[in-house]
Amino acid sequence: MRMLNPPHPGDFIRTEILDPNGLSVKAAAEVLGVSRPTLSNLLNGNADLSGDMALRIEKAFGVKMDTLMRMQSSYDIACTRKRERTIKVRRYLHMAGTSAQ
Repeated sequence: MRMLNPPHPGDFIRTEILDPNGLSVKAAAEVLGVSRPTLSNLLNGNADLSGDMALRIEKAFGVKMDTLMRMQSSYDIACTRKRERTIKVRRYLHMAGTSAQ
């Protein structure tokens, strides 16, 4: 069952990883080997979670990369569904006996 309004993965990372470990954004960025602005953009929902960042989080904190990437995918799907009516594409109907060349 899909979530209609899943949180951005940055919310989860902040509330379930950084806060319980008492880590500031700067300290967590150092642990992950990324810049503070890079991590801050993710945590504030201004950047998507990349595979690279998900793997860094898995290695540092033990949260599976697969889980984190599914969170990003769910978030992306929900955002796209919210703007579905603005995407105008007509259904393709294949005509028997025709071929595309």
